[in-house]
Amino acid sequence: MSDKYTTAIIVAAGDSTRMKCKMSKQLIPLCGRPAIEYTLRAFQDCDLINEIIVVARPQDINDIAHTAFTFKKVMAVTAGGSDRAASVRKGIHAASRQTTHYAIHDGARVLITTEEITRVLNVAYETGAAALGTPVIDTIKVMGEDGNILSTPDRRTLCAVQTPQVFEHDLYLRAIDNAVANGLSVTDDCAMVEALGVPVRIVRGNFTNIKLTTPSDIVIAEALLKRK
Repeated sequence: MSDKYTTAIIVAAGDSTRMKCKMSKQLIPLCGRPAIEYTLRAFQDCDLINEIIVVARPQDINDIAHTAFTFKKVMAVTAGGSDRAASVRKGIHAASRQTTHYAIHDGARVLITTEEITRVLNVAYETGAAALGTPVIDTIKVMGEDGNILSTPDRRTLCAVQTPQVFEHDLYLRAIDNAVANGLSVTDDCAMVEALGVPVRIVRGNFTNIKLTTPSDIVIAEALLKRK
């Protein structure tokens, strides 16, 4: 029996403002099925995932639960917090006490594959912290407040980070406590761990692991799903 117990926390509590629709983007139909169903299926099919916790907006809980509880690894659908970090903490509170690793994933990344999840988990089991990411293709500019270019970083050193981001239990809880104690404002979970001085290993992901953010992403996601 494995000594690892991995909880996937699916963060689906965003307000979908840029999607410009009233419903949660997790519930938008993709090829006739709710978007979040594709996310949950990938984690359900991963042998290394022991349980799944879904964090949703309070007004979406019933609708998301209707889909989520068709997957046997889903143990809870809980209400999110005031921001992403608070929502992740709500998910952690609902997780099993057996948990040794957390796999934090944006519910709107519906094209995640079981293979990608498995790869990043295996690296995190070895290193304590790992995340999917892809090389930056475009040239990136650092811009000043006046709109002028300040510098051009070497894109060979840059990556676009994705999810899941996976962390060992005690390390992640220390990172949360440190972020709260110091009032850190972070945009992803890696940044909290980085603030402790702990390295996070990047695992090469796929460019198809897009996040549903704007209406055009719906068109792209459906095209990719149909191609599969």
